[in-house]
Formats: sequence, structure tokens, C-alpha cells
Amino acid sequence: MSEAATRHNVLELDGVTKAYNGEPAVEDLSIRVRDGEFLTLLGPSGCGKTTTLRLVAGLETPDDGEVRIAGSSVAGNGDTVKPEDRDVGLVFQEFALFPHMTVEENVAFGLDGDDAGRVNEMLELVGLEKHREKKPDQLSGGQRQRVALARSLAPEPDVLLLDEPFSNLDVGLRVRMREEVRRITKEADVTTVSVTHDQEEALSISDRVGVMNDGRLEQVGDPEKVFQTPESRFVADFLGHASFVSGTVTEEGVETPLGTVGMAHIEGLTAEYEGAEVDVLVRPDDANALPPDGDPDGRIIHRRYDGPSFTYRVELGTGDSVHCMHNHTESFDVGDEVRVRLELDHPLAWYPSEK
Repeated sequence: MSEAATRHNVLELDGVTKAYNGEPAVEDLSIRVRDGEFLTLLGPSGCGKTTTLRLVAGLETPDDGEVRIAGSSVAGNGDTVKPEDRDVGLVFQEFALFPHMTVEENVAFGLDGDDAGRVNEMLELVGLEKHREKKPDQLSGGQRQRVALARSLAPEPDVLLLDEPFSNLDVGLRVRMREEVRRITKEADVTTVSVTHDQEEALSISDRVGVMNDGRLEQVGDPEKVFQTPESRFVADFLGHASFVSGTVTEEGVETPLGTVGMAHIEGLTAEYEGAEVDVLVRPDDANALPPDGDPDGRIIHRRYDGPSFTYRVELGTGDSVHCMHNHTESFDVGDEVRVRLELDHPLAWYPSEK
């Protein structure tokens, strides 16, 4: 049995609902977060992810459902535990450091009594031992974030909540800091829930990702599973460049404008669907643009340079369009005719046709 499977649930939400002025922000949300797990709630603005975080922190009270932390009810069923009594650490977008305090004093703020040993442990964990006497305005954005993280971890919370933790950092620092935050939370072995609208961030640092839409949890699972086999069109569209290629189910698989995709390469498709019209999800890394050799599949209608490769959007003869990748050995221009070949190393997701 894996280590993850033997860990208990630290955070549990059962049927949690919260509405504002009659409009649900979170609706019938149920989720379990295991001890030491890093879970990210991902979705567009207004999907309910930040409201969920505030419900866990105790900054909002659910209209229905229950929130449990470390097995104890903190909201719902008549229970309402104050935020300061929930053993929850919260890191805000703005970090919310005390400007008149030193780094050391900020980290010590949430501790009971003088615990210099714990403060030193936290400063060492986040790599700020040499900056203990500095004030927040003497630090970089990344350093301030690490101070906020150390302050939240110092009281040893059951759950650490991160509210869009990298949104105020520039792009280069954002990438470095999300790797650093994952390292710190894993070394601290703290159960962590983060919210973001940045799919690359969510996929790169999370043990599991939960995708939210209109207050509901559309799908939760390992990042690779959620990305490669999304359970709904919304999840497919939200994560990466999604192309939906129409086709007809046959005995062999799905007949598409790009050839037949065998049954073994279609997630969950069986012969009982024979004759059905379906749409197959194709990501840019599943398709390659090639010279036409007299037999083009379509023409390029958009071209983007990504550094290591080009990404093209190709309009097929059927009216479908598909994103494909191509390396630097040969590039194409908008208007060029190309062949598109599928290069599959994993099963593709499919959905009933919307045509």
C-alpha cells in the first residue's frame, strides 16, 4: 500500500454551500485532503475557489454542509469555531507582514511565549537566517513571501492555506518561488491547500488538482490525469490548448479527419458506441505539423513561437481546427498547407459530439 493511501484525512468538506444575495458562490462542495498533501483548487475568477478557502479559514460561515479539521467539526451542524482556534495558517496575496517588525519578530508573532528555537527553525527552513534583523521593506518580494510562509508555519498548523500566493510576483520569480514553496511545505510535512487561476502553477507543484467552475468541483485528481483525461469539456478547455476533432466510432476506433484513432488510444471507449458521433480531445503535443507532400489536411490560421517550438492552429477541411507543435527544423507561416499527424503516447479523452 502506498504512503499516500495510508495517510488520514486532515481536512474534510461535506456538502458545503455558501451563497451571497441568493447567488451560490460554492454549491454542494465535498472534498478530502490527506495529511501532508498539497492540493490546489484551480479555476477562473468567480468560480468559488477563494470562497472555499475562506470557509476553511473561518472567515466565512457555510449556509449548509460541514467543515472538519483533524477530525473535529469547525463549521456546520451548529458548530462554529473561531478562525484563531482552527489551527489553520493563512498566507494572503499581499503577505500581510507587520512593517514595523523585523523578520524575526514577524515569524514569532503567532507563537505563545518566547520560542526562539522554533523561530530559528523556521528561518532556517525558509533560508532567511541572515535576514532576521531586517524589516519587510528591506526584502525582495520572494523574501517577503518566505517570511509570510514561515510566520504561518511557526505555530505548526493542521492546515496551511495559500491565497493566490504568487500573483504579486514577476514571472521569473513566480516560477522559482512556487518550487521553493513546495519544498518548504513538504519539508514541514504540512497539509496545504492553495487556490490559483494559473494552470501551469497548479499542475507543476500539486499532488492533486481540483478544478472548479460556477461554485462546483468539476474534477479532482493527479495533475497528469486531470490534464490528459479531463472529465468534462470545461476542464479540457480550461487546461491548456484544447482541440476537439470530430469523428465516428467504428469497430477499430474513431475515424477522424486525421485518420483512425485506435480503441487502445481512446480513454474508456468500447465497441458498444459504434456509429456514435464523438469529439476527441487533442492537445498540441499530441499532433505534429508536417510538409503537405501533395496531401494536406488543412492550412495554418495562427502561428505562435514558444521558444523550444512553434505552436500552430490548423484549420482542417472539415471545419475543425487543431493545435499542433513543430520543432525548429522547419517552420511554417500563416496560410501554409500542412499535414497533421497524431503522435500518441497516452489515451485521448472523448466527449459526445456537440454538432
